[in-house]
Amino acid sequence: MHQVPDLQSLLGSVRWVLVGDVALRAYMPERATLDVDILIHERDAHVAQMAFLNTGYRFIGTLGIGGFTVELGNEAPIDILTRHDAWLDTAFAQPVYDQAGIPVLPRAYLILMKLQAGRTQDLADIQRLLALTSTDERVSVRGIVERYSPELIEDLDSLITLADLEFGSPMA
Repeated sequence: MHQVPDLQSLLGSVRWVLVGDVALRAYMPERATLDVDILIHERDAHVAQMAFLNTGYRFIGTLGIGGFTVELGNEAPIDILTRHDAWLDTAFAQPVYDQAGIPVLPRAYLILMKLQAGRTQDLADIQRLLALTSTDERVSVRGIVERYSPELIEDLDSLITLADLEFGSPMA
C-alpha cells in the first residue's frame, strides 16, 4: 500500500481528500503510482501551499488542471488539485476512509471527477469503479452526474454498459 504522509496534521483545518490512483484503494485493489493526489477547495490553495512550504516541502510547479505539486526529500510528490465545483463541500462532508484511515473522495464524486477529466486511464478507472457498485449506488452516481455535468450522462451510460459486459451484472 502506497504510503501517504500525515496530511491531516500538516494541513490542519484545510479540508482535503485523496483522489487519483491512491484513492482507488478504498474501492478496489490499489494501482501502482508515483505520486499522491489530493483535492482541496480552490479558496484554500494559498493556506495549503504555505502549510507545505512551512514544513519543509519544496514547490515543484503548478498543475495545468488547477493546483500545484510539492515534494519532500525522496518521498513521492504530492499533487494538490484545486477546484471550486458546487459539489465540493458536500463531498468533503461525507468522505470515505481507506484501510489506512485516510479520507477519500466518495465514489460517486470520484466517478464524476474522472468523467469530467476524460483521460483514458480515468475512463478505465470509472469502468472498474462501476463494476463494483450496486444498482442503487449506480442510480446515485447517475443523479450526481445529471446534476453537475448532464452533458456527460451518455458517456456514463456507455461506461456502465461496458462495465457490465466486462465484469458482469451489478450487485443487488
